[in-house]
Amino acid sequence: MSTIYPTPRDDAPLVVFDFDHTLYDGDSGSHLFATLIKRNPLRLLAALLVTPLAGPLVAMLPTRRTGISVYVWIATFGMHRAREFNRVIDAYVLKHEASLRAKLLPEALEVFAAHRANGDRVVVATGAPPELARAILAFVAHVDVPVIGSEVGPRFGAVGATRHCHNEEKMRMLRERGYGNIDVAYSDSTADLPLLIAAKAPVVVNPKRGSIDVFRRVLPGGTRILNWGCMDRGGDRVASQQKQASSR
Repeated sequence: MSTIYPTPRDDAPLVVFDFDHTLYDGDSGSHLFATLIKRNPLRLLAALLVTPLAGPLVAMLPTRRTGISVYVWIATFGMHRAREFNRVIDAYVLKHEASLRAKLLPEALEVFAAHRANGDRVVVATGAPPELARAILAFVAHVDVPVIGSEVGPRFGAVGATRHCHNEEKMRMLRERGYGNIDVAYSDSTADLPLLIAAKAPVVVNPKRGSIDVFRRVLPGGTRILNWGCMDRGGDRVASQQKQASSR
């Protein structure tokens, strides 16, 4: 039986969650595109051929988006509309339900659900395709939570991002939808520093270990840096995290 959450008031606290490495253990978009490439021999061959050039681009932060876009193009070649891409996402999520469910982080979902139970306005803002995050969250009865993600459209015979929900652009997209006054924000990434800085109470979760000093230097003293179950990531493990939202 699905949990029924209270309808948030317009003046309820606004809580924004990142998705990848925050609610989901890994990069959901990369998992999707890798699956689309591997299931088609021609796409796989094309990916292998471009990897000597595209691989180093992905490895370096300044060119990462360019490198990823090459693989996205290969994975989606032949798709011409966002609606068509969303149908592929829905089929992928349905087929891989068990493995995708297993990547949702239980400790993160407890905090997520606690905020909803408190009547907070909860929003997910992700660099992944919004339909992908939305479909995965539907497994755990959060289908009605607003999801803001990277927008896609036709690009050179395939589908590509027309607007990346990333860094400062993520904050612009949130503000455009009326989510500018953020009370609490959860994210793993230094790319989300604009989001975390904007929040009254930023919380860093599952950060790369090498990024922890950056967060401590930039964010207010006392900012929590937690680990919600990503074993290869940093942050403090908390014995009982399900009460974090209610203890604010």
